[in-house]
Amino acid sequence: MRAFIAIEMSKEIKDYLYGLQKKFQAQLRKENIKINWIAKKNLHLTLKFLGEVNEETIDIVRKRLKMIEFNELGLELDNLGFFPGEDYIRVVYAGLQPEEKVIELQQRIDMELLDIFTKEQDFHGHVTIARVKFVKDKIKLRELMKEKIEKKKMTIKNFQLMKSELSKDGPRYFVLEKFKCLEEKN
Repeated sequence: MRAFIAIEMSKEIKDYLYGLQKKFQAQLRKENIKINWIAKKNLHLTLKFLGEVNEETIDIVRKRLKMIEFNELGLELDNLGFFPGEDYIRVVYAGLQPEEKVIELQQRIDMELLDIFTKEQDFHGHVTIARVKFVKDKIKLRELMKEKIEKKKMTIKNFQLMKSELSKDGPRYFVLEKFKCLEEKN
């Protein structure tokens, strides 16, 4: 199965990001910029992509993730950005702050799974909102999407081990197990 570890966004955050997507869709359509928007239900923060794994490995991953202790994270949305960079745009994302908190949790997960999966190389806490398929004028895309976004606050109390199934209608995600923060366990 195809698996990853993620933090699901709250309904409020998903609604807000979906509203931004709708606003940008109309503007970008006029500019002949082809973008695949991430479905509202699929908006999340990937902590670690595991790829294709068998059931035996998933069981090991579950056991190890249960051992990770973390406190709830207070985060807020930050500005929009582009991967891999502004000169070559493949992904549009919303950043999260303070990013150090997300990086700390991601590193704990990475260390716990280091002997099974290679270490995350260049982790950046973000929520992908779109994948760019074609853009002739990168400057125009950056201008249209330079909008400041609201600093919506969120409290993260768990992360999930997820399964992804690819289909012609896009990926479908399923929660295999949730791992709660210390405050939720007590």
